Amino acid sequence: MENINERTTRLIAWTYEDYRPQVHRYIYSRINDWLEAEDMTQDVYLRLLECRSMLREETIKDFIFTIARNLITDYLRRYYKRQEVTSYIYDTRETVTNETESRILADDLAACERQRMRLLPPQRGKIYRLSRYEDKSVADISAELQLSVHTVENHLRISRKEVRAYMRQCI
Repeated sequence: MENINERTTRLIAWTYEDYRPQVHRYIYSRINDWLEAEDMTQDVYLRLLECRSMLREETIKDFIFTIARNLITDYLRRYYKRQEVTSYIYDTRETVTNETESRILADDLAACERQRMRLLPPQRGKIYRLSRYEDKSVADISAELQLSVHTVENHLRISRKEVRAYMRQCI
């Protein structure tokens, strides 16, 4: 039994010296990471040591590259799974960031609008508020304030024009 173990150990040592550069190049060509390819090349030979009883001089080269191919497949599965998870986390974080940014921008624009509304003449500001925030129609506002429909329309047109101009400056 000692003779078989000694023979397979020498066989593995010989193939390590002979095929290691080829195995490394093979792995590197598939994963494009030099250091990771070095580690995986070592793993090929560690797995080879685990399979001593199956090794034959005629088949060891094929066995080495089969192990390497399997290690590459496992590595790529883990790599793409990690990319998928990272992408999901990034997309989720991006959505949250976009929602937060949108909310902040909307709040800033609303503050700009309120600032400009405070500068409107009192009657015009009241008409603008009733229309904009209470969703009242021109007819309802004119009845409530006892003004003509044309006066309310005129105040709304002017106030909207002033607020829009101010908002353009804010943006």
